[in-house]
Amino acid sequence: MRDDLENKIIQWHKDRNLINGSTDLDQYQGKLLEEVDELGVNIAMGNKNGIVDDIGDIIVVLINIAHRNNLTLYECMHHAYNDIKDRKGKMIDGVFVKEAK
Repeated sequence: MRDDLENKIIQWHKDRNLINGSTDLDQYQGKLLEEVDELGVNIAMGNKNGIVDDIGDIIVVLINIAHRNNLTLYECMHHAYNDIKDRKGKMIDGVFVKEAK
């Protein structure tokens, strides 16, 4: 299941040769980590406009990597949800720590 916006982003990548002309590792090292770092800075500064932009940029890079691996964001989110839906744990210093199995 792929929505129209995801398809538009995939086409944007194709139009700029970012699917065939790049690799998962290039996208991860060259873009995703950069965008995640920017998100950290904007979270620390409380910059809501920067946060929304950075989350969007991260999703765009993830769509690139997902598409290259014949996946959709929906499939990835569905898989992640199935992993976490029954997870138990507790909050420690503002972070959820899952119970050991």
